[in-house]
Amino acid sequence: MVKRVVGMYFSPTGTTEKIVQELVEILAIKFGCEKAYVDFTLPGIRETAQSFGKEDLVVFGTPVYAGRVPNVLLKYIHTVQGGGALAVPVVLFGNRNYDDALAELQALLAENGFLPVAAGAFVGEHSFSEILGAGRPDNADMEVADKFADDIHMKLISEDIPETARLLEVGGEYPSKGYYQPRDRKGNPVDIRKVKPKTSDNCTDCKLCVEVCPMGSISFDDVREFTGICIKCGSCIKKCPEGAKYYDAESYLYHQHELEEEYTRRAEPSLFL
Repeated sequence: MVKRVVGMYFSPTGTTEKIVQELVEILAIKFGCEKAYVDFTLPGIRETAQSFGKEDLVVFGTPVYAGRVPNVLLKYIHTVQGGGALAVPVVLFGNRNYDDALAELQALLAENGFLPVAAGAFVGEHSFSEILGAGRPDNADMEVADKFADDIHMKLISEDIPETARLLEVGGEYPSKGYYQPRDRKGNPVDIRKVKPKTSDNCTDCKLCVEVCPMGSISFDDVREFTGICIKCGSCIKKCPEGAKYYDAESYLYHQHELEEEYTRRAEPSLFL
């Protein structure tokens, strides 16, 4: 029987956090048990090992980057020990597609001793844009999440859960064939891996961007400088109170506008039980 529901998530712009917390809140009420959260968005948290047991139900969430679980998280995820805990892998994609991310996250958790019992791919506002998936997850998404939590609860109280990991049939493939590769209209690859945000004169040097960077890559002494990699998560841009962070690289802007023009339809969550 579930005695604790735990939400674990990486959520630079808060969209994954919103869905994971909604699921945890509903599930904890349904099971009448305690709840806990492990937000591993910031690098310091990822220095602490996490382990679980058979009385835990863990809702584990990450965003989708290039159709996959963010590769900068793989080393950390491999350190999380399931110990027979039940798991609900959840991914958030920016209205394009979740590709192989959900299959990958489920497999990684199973390899670490978790027992997947449900899985979901939800939609959040894209990290590159305020247009693509704008405002999502919205009220309709939260209603879907609430119903999903109800369905998970009903499954767990009415079905025998296997003692060993059994992968659910979810969308995507694992092992994946590769990362999503943006291309221009001539079919040439668009590479934005080395692109980093710029800082305008609106900056007041409040250091918030330093505090929220999930890679710890923005210099405290000079917030215009990077001391490490940028994963284009959007945290410094969307959380800056002065709107001082921005991109001006042609390759990045081309890819952003292409996505905004091509994926105007409302993508819906995909749920698996």
